[in-house]
Amino acid sequence: MPELILYTTEDGQTSIKLRAEDGTVWLSQQEMAELFASSKQNISHHVRAILADGEQSEATVKSYLTVQNEGSRSVQRKTMAYNLPMIIAVGMRVRSARGTQFRQWATRHLNEFLVKGFVMDDARLKDPVGWDYFDELLARIRDIRASEKRFYQKVRDIYATAVDYDSKSEAAQLFFKKVQNKMLWAITGQTAAELIAARADASAPNMGLTTWAGAQVRQKDVTIAKNYLNTEEIDELNRIVTMYLEFAEDQARRRKSMTMADWASRLDAFLSFNEREVLTHAGKLRAEVAEKLAQERYETFAARNRQAAALLADADDIQTLEALQKQGLTHKKDA
Repeated sequence: MPELILYTTEDGQTSIKLRAEDGTVWLSQQEMAELFASSKQNISHHVRAILADGEQSEATVKSYLTVQNEGSRSVQRKTMAYNLPMIIAVGMRVRSARGTQFRQWATRHLNEFLVKGFVMDDARLKDPVGWDYFDELLARIRDIRASEKRFYQKVRDIYATAVDYDSKSEAAQLFFKKVQNKMLWAITGQTAAELIAARADASAPNMGLTTWAGAQVRQKDVTIAKNYLNTEEIDELNRIVTMYLEFAEDQARRRKSMTMADWASRLDAFLSFNEREVLTHAGKLRAEVAEKLAQERYETFAARNRQAAALLADADDIQTLEALQKQGLTHKKDA
């Protein structure tokens, strides 16, 4: 049975029950007419136009069996329902006060999404009704905070508060790599270079990567250690990075006088407190060596993929020629 969500219009005059199912919500034409203070005929006209224009597909429509009382009988009738993309599309076309309110609401929220990259329903997160997605939200935030670029920005901003910090110094340039290595070591027992060398595999699907930017693996992807972590390792890393950033931000906001060496010792103390193994050396492999090794393996991986693509293209060509030959023979027989 679908979950029912009660939605009250902005003016408070109408409450609509939205059926939540298959990751979206559904309304009939009659319910959309009530939502937008319009007529069913007008809604039907917009639905037909939206489908005819190709703005939405038939996948936005499904049928429900509803029970209606007709005199003394209860009769089952098939009712067409439309999902959220169709509801939004209709709301953008309806010329009514409710339609205007809906368009204004959509504009506000979509604008927030386009500018900020997210939209949050604070009241719903504080007081959830039905399924609670708060834990999923936290997990996604942890993953974003632990991304290499975001993590570097936060670490740089925090360590810039050190009294001896110099952004142009070699020590400052290397500090982020040291922090990154300590985090990876705490999770995997390997530095970034060791992790890349151990897991970059030209013969493996996607060269052993579990994540990468874009549709296919590129050379730049194979030199990022985090791309080789499995799901459990990524979750652990995200959690420890989030905890450390909270700890470091708290230290920085208390305006304690700290040197770069103080920050380094604080990181080790943080890892020890969380019962993680602390990296105390530079590792067995230099970053330059691991990067070169990964790039060489990528060339082998890419060459193999190009060969496979060429063979597939040849097979398609042969299949096309055979089809044309059969077509030609058929025409001769008919003649």
